[in-house]
Amino acid sequence: MENNEVEVTDHEKMTEWTNEPSLLDLKADLQITQSSHDAAVTKVQQWRDIRNLENAKAPKKRQNRSAIQPKLVRRQNEWRYAALSEPFLASEDQWEVSPTGWEDKEGAIQNEKLLNYQFRSKIGRVAFIDEYVRTGVDEGTVYVKPGWIYESDMADKEVAVFEYTPIQDPQQADALQQAMQISQTNPQAFMMLPEEIQASVEYSMEVGAPYLAVQVGTEMIQEEVTVKNEPTLEILQFENVYLDPAAQGKVEKANFAVISFETSHAKLKKDGRYTNLDQVNWSGNTPLTNPDHETGTDETAQYKDDLRRPVVAYEYWGFWDIDKTGILKPIVATWIGDTLIRMEENPYPDKKIPLVVVTYMPVRKEVAGEPDAALLEDNQDILGAVTRGMIDLLGRSANGQQGIAKGMLDVVNKRRYDRGENYEFNPQMTPDMGIKEHKYPDLPVSAFNMLTLQNQEAEAISGVKSFSGGISGDAYGDVAAGIRGMLDATAKREMGILRRFAGGMEEIGRKMISMNQAFLSEEEVVRVTNDEFVTVRLEDIQGEYDLKVDITTPEIEEAKAGDLGFMLQTMGNTLPFPVTKMIMTEFARLKRLPTLEHALKTYQPEPDPVAEKLQELEIAKLEVEIAETRAKAMLAEAKARTEGSTADMKDLDFLEQESGAKQARDIQKQEAQAEANQMLNISKALLASPDKRPRDQDLMTAIAIQQASKAS
Repeated sequence: MENNEVEVTDHEKMTEWTNEPSLLDLKADLQITQSSHDAAVTKVQQWRDIRNLENAKAPKKRQNRSAIQPKLVRRQNEWRYAALSEPFLASEDQWEVSPTGWEDKEGAIQNEKLLNYQFRSKIGRVAFIDEYVRTGVDEGTVYVKPGWIYESDMADKEVAVFEYTPIQDPQQADALQQAMQISQTNPQAFMMLPEEIQASVEYSMEVGAPYLAVQVGTEMIQEEVTVKNEPTLEILQFENVYLDPAAQGKVEKANFAVISFETSHAKLKKDGRYTNLDQVNWSGNTPLTNPDHETGTDETAQYKDDLRRPVVAYEYWGFWDIDKTGILKPIVATWIGDTLIRMEENPYPDKKIPLVVVTYMPVRKEVAGEPDAALLEDNQDILGAVTRGMIDLLGRSANGQQGIAKGMLDVVNKRRYDRGENYEFNPQMTPDMGIKEHKYPDLPVSAFNMLTLQNQEAEAISGVKSFSGGISGDAYGDVAAGIRGMLDATAKREMGILRRFAGGMEEIGRKMISMNQAFLSEEEVVRVTNDEFVTVRLEDIQGEYDLKVDITTPEIEEAKAGDLGFMLQTMGNTLPFPVTKMIMTEFARLKRLPTLEHALKTYQPEPDPVAEKLQELEIAKLEVEIAETRAKAMLAEAKARTEGSTADMKDLDFLEQESGAKQARDIQKQEAQAEANQMLNISKALLASPDKRPRDQDLMTAIAIQQASKAS
């Protein structure tokens, strides 16, 4: 890190901000992080030395002594790499995007296609996931910097030249109107139309009248061609990240972060965002002059020209009161040595520090995590000490040598013995007593017990199952409960690490979505499948979405496949075909058989004409039988209703006769009939001729008699 401090004066300001931070202010923030940063770097370097057996952790060599050291940490890490990376790489799609509302459904589909396409084709998911997992396992912390790269170039292009004439033909006018509607409702289909029609639509909409475009020639023009317009993901070196000590374990709480990176004059000039490049001391700010920066450049490869010579730049991402309003705004600044070359507001749409931090084993109130090396250091040292003692014990023995007692053989017989011939020996000293065969000594059982104990302890601490046997419940009682408890604890620990890694990928996906919304060109053609191309438009990916990282493990998939296979065996003959098809499709997916999975998804059974005809006849037969049964039921119901009515009438007649109601009703009928006859006679008399009409007195008398009889 540079110790020189240069204050930016008013005439050197790079922005129109009222309170622009100076280089001195930015370097002061960087100096704040030095103590905590150095302490964290020391730990990481120590963990690397433990894993690689380098520097202070390399076994000391002594004359005639073994210097062997088993790589326990490296062995555990190698087993962890595949277990953590395979769940991310097992699925073809990395992210699953869900909308928060129904109106964002189409955007979620487009976002999912776009994200997974960019991760597969533009970033390279296999290489990224491998580095992502290995960095976390080895160092305990992964710093990922999402970014965006845009490159363009000018190219010659031959374009058509058109002449425009007003349209008089109604049919041409109707065709132009239809093309205009297509341009508004289906832009993708509009781009497939001939150039003359596209030109006619564009010119007609521009002038507000129908015109027909006719090509009259071509011309060459200079056109800007987009070379790259895509997101980037960079895994940073731990030593090159300086984070605000006040973050308290969360990047969101940090007021600033500084990232050192290597670049060159040519790269900065091509980027176009940097100024004051003529004031930079290109030869005095190389990686060799910045010892705090961890470089991957070979120190012996030094370019003599300034354009290609690597230099170390510092990029400041933070929040500053640039307007003196008491409100902090996100900014970004870059400097090389004592020269500021960039100062602007944070260009990213989320306005956050572009840094995603993932921990292997989190430490409370700390941004950085810990790897397994922090737990296995003592076990590795003890394994090394015991192993070296065992090797020294074997190596210092005279294995294969023979010792012959003096006086057992004379000179002549000694020569015969050496030549493998028969020889004579001193009868006072037999060969069994006079010849000593040296062999390797037996290693003590305590040494093997110590090795076994340390390996078991390492497996119990890290939760990593080794190649030979692995974790078992023997150390905790040879019972099923002990074995199951150990295996469950191992799976839970691995799943906890996976969730932290998946959480980092979810945050990366959110940042990529926000950058796509801000920086994506109007149309990006995305290859979705082997034979389908989908155009993703900028307005189609706006909205709020939920992200889910698709992770799984071979063990989980195997267990699911076993359950589905058991379901097919037990219920396959009784389930409807659509349900069986769903189970078989999922089984093929879990078994990683994409061809079979696709075939099952698209399979539709061909109808059998004979079976269809038999089914139709069977249905017709059933319909006839049902109609016949229904008619018989209706007839039986009517018959029963008739018989019931007849019985009711007989019962009612019997009751009326017993009670005299029927006789009373007959008398009433007779009286009513007699009264009606009498009233008829009276009416006839009234309507008769006057000479035959009865007198009024007689008529009144007759009515009175009738009323009296009715009253009685």
